Amino acid sequence: MPRRLRSLAALLGALLAAVPLVTAPASAGVLDVTCTAPSSEAISYQPALTSTTQPVTVTISSQYGVCVSATVPSLTSGTAYLQAPGIPLSCQDLLLAGPVYRTITWNTGQSSTLSGNLTSTITGGVVVATITGTVTAGLFQGDTFVYLVTAPATSILLCTIGLGTVSSVYGLVTLEITSL
Repeated sequence: MPRRLRSLAALLGALLAAVPLVTAPASAGVLDVTCTAPSSEAISYQPALTSTTQPVTVTISSQYGVCVSATVPSLTSGTAYLQAPGIPLSCQDLLLAGPVYRTITWNTGQSSTLSGNLTSTITGGVVVATITGTVTAGLFQGDTFVYLVTAPATSILLCTIGLGTVSSVYGLVTLEITSL
């Protein structure tokens, strides 16, 4: 379980401050839903992350919208919320790869559970977190998804070399869910 929690933490940390949006790659199937700016994810760490591992409460609040769905026209937005106490983390853990799970509640009252794998890169002071996987339950079950988050990497980079902390981050989200 610690590996999953660290992977969750990697996603949380990678979803940082507002940066120009990265467009999700084109998909081969039918695009069931796409959510773009101002879709966002806010993450907080209590206490702030440092270069030393310590128990941290991680809170993620995600807002999806403007969303457009060809198959569910009334779907226009969604939210996701997660709070996980006591996760052993340091700022170095924010750049790890691993599994990620997320449940989105749509404005229609339906939900989608996403299960995927996270990778993140830092280029030119911007962190790009990419999660790819499958909708494992709920609306769009069996579809694939691409979930991209972009954010400034300054606080992470400073923290990893011991010159700062990471208490919260904010990132822009692009989400595409595609049928096979």
